[in-house]
Amino acid sequence: MNELDKVVLHFDQGGIFLMNICLGFVMFGVALQLTPRDFYLVFLQPKAAFLGLFSQFIALPFVTFLLVLIFQPQPSMAMGMILVAACPGGNISNFLTSFARGNAALSVSMTAVASLLAVLMTPLNITLWGSLYPPTSDLLTSVHISFVEMAEIVALILIAPMTLGMLLRHYQPELAASMQSYMQYASILIFGAFVAIAFCVNFDLFIAHVHVVLLIVLVHNGAAILTGLGIGKLFYLSFADQKTLAIETGIQNSGLGLGLIFAFFNGLGGMAIVAGWWGIWHILSGLSVAYYFRKKQ
Repeated sequence: MNELDKVVLHFDQGGIFLMNICLGFVMFGVALQLTPRDFYLVFLQPKAAFLGLFSQFIALPFVTFLLVLIFQPQPSMAMGMILVAACPGGNISNFLTSFARGNAALSVSMTAVASLLAVLMTPLNITLWGSLYPPTSDLLTSVHISFVEMAEIVALILIAPMTLGMLLRHYQPELAASMQSYMQYASILIFGAFVAIAFCVNFDLFIAHVHVVLLIVLVHNGAAILTGLGIGKLFYLSFADQKTLAIETGIQNSGLGLGLIFAFFNGLGGMAIVAGWWGIWHILSGLSVAYYFRKKQ
């Protein structure tokens, strides 16, 4: 397993640029359904929104750190788990929440606010929790992460396309409405295609280490879903809100995670394989959980 910390995934600068364009396109599609009122809705239902953001940015990184202490994976895998947990909710969470008959308005509001908070919270959680575990602390020291540069990358991938999408909806509402339904499915296809391409380019590496990584990803993703659901139950939220928190916490923006891995960690194998398998698995687990929630009264 020590060799996993030394594996570097193959992805040139052109591929990284294309990946960031794809991630921006996905966020642009999500932003077509956002309005300033979605940010205001957080204040109209502050308890559920606060708990949802707490679950994403505080509880999940903490639970992830506990899993790292329990499993004690190799440093690159542990760093991959911490990085994925530090990312905001995934872009398909709104679709899955709607399918699960959760609180779609809450989900959209959380997407909007979490995207803004991620500029600060994602680099903060990566550096904080990564520095608390000695093996990953050494890893952070070796790559010399810049908090400001990481915040700039997150803003470029999330905030810029979100702003453009909201502006288009404001000034061209009919065009935005006609694009929205197509963009929702296109976003899923684009993200899936990106993960598939990264998988194919590094097929041998993914397969060689799947037995090491897959169990970690399954447990980690399950813990994320249960964290959101548990917080909703603990604070007596409605079942619709509980479903929303479970999905928002369990569906992480692993695409953003991969972008940060290639930008700051030189495609470090253990990290990229964890994020890549998460990107594949959370779609399957998210659809399964959403279908279960949809049927459960």
